[in-house]
Order: sequence, then C-alpha cells, then structure tokens
Amino acid sequence: MKLINYCKNICLGIWHLMQGMYITLLNMCRPKVTEQYPENRGKYEYGERFRALLTMPHDAENHHKCIACGMCMNSCPNGTIQVIAKTETDPATGKPKRVLDKHLYNLGSCIFCGLCVAACPTGAIRFTNHFEHAVFTKERLLLQLNRPGSSQQAAKPAPAPASALSPAAPASGEKAAADRVEPKNA
Repeated sequence: MKLINYCKNICLGIWHLMQGMYITLLNMCRPKVTEQYPENRGKYEYGERFRALLTMPHDAENHHKCIACGMCMNSCPNGTIQVIAKTETDPATGKPKRVLDKHLYNLGSCIFCGLCVAACPTGAIRFTNHFEHAVFTKERLLLQLNRPGSSQQAAKPAPAPASALSPAAPASGEKAAADRVEPKNA
C-alpha cells in the first residue's frame, strides 16, 4: 500500500512539473513585451490627463499668471504648496496689491490629485508629463515654481461694452421701452 502511494505521488509530481514546464515553454515562444526603460526614453506618449510634475508656465519675457491668491495652497489636502506673497503698491491705481514672492512645491508629499490646478482661477499652474523624480536627497524634491526675477503678466484691459462702441445706441431707458412688447388681446 505504501509503495503504491509512493509511486502515485512520484507520477503526480512529474505531471505537475510537466504542466509548469509547458506554461514556461509557451511564454518563451511569445513575443516580448517588456519595456526597456532607459533605452526607450521619450518614445512613449502619455495621456493628456497624466499628472506627473506641477509647473508654472512662464512666457518669453519671464511673466507668469499667478496672482498670489493662495487658492491652490488652501485646496491642497496635505499642504504640499506654499504661496509666499508680498504687498506692493500698484503704480497705476496707488492701491496695495499682493505680488507673488515664492511659490514653493514639495514634490515628495504631493499625491497628484490635481485639486490645486482645478482651484487656480487664472490657470497659472498645471501638471506636465515629466515623471522622473528619482533623487538621492529629500531636499531636491522641494521646488520653487516661479523663476527668479519673474513677475505677473500685465492685466489685459477689459473690452468696452457694446453700447460704448456704437455712438447711435439708444439710452438704457429707451432701449428698455423698445424691448417691451405689449400683449395682444384676442
């Protein structure tokens, strides 16, 4: 009885070994799908919604759109963003105005949720597809998004209302009377 169980277990072990070898041989014959990462860098296109690195775009004259409102900082769930602003007097109006001094971003604690980008009223920050963040020290993950010496873009003048563009436009009272329609009694 023991000899029969012993032979049965050996045959069963050989059968399972052959099943595993069959799967291994099948995978050896399939085409390779492994990405050779450092060699094929830049060949893969990431999706439009892929979030990797938060940036603040600047134009050719080193201007950005940030108004230092702090909404991105307030919407960040774990305090990754810090907006440091200073108050300056606006030369055109003479009123005090908040101006961005530093826009700090801690990449090491960011969860890439995108709430900061959604909360920004001017679209001053956005995520890019640059995803290589490997560094040897944590201090290298602390980034300043605004460039040194950058300033806010000058506000574009608001378009004039349509009534100011046409000199023959009726006064508001006349226009309101002209827009009213008398109901017809049938």
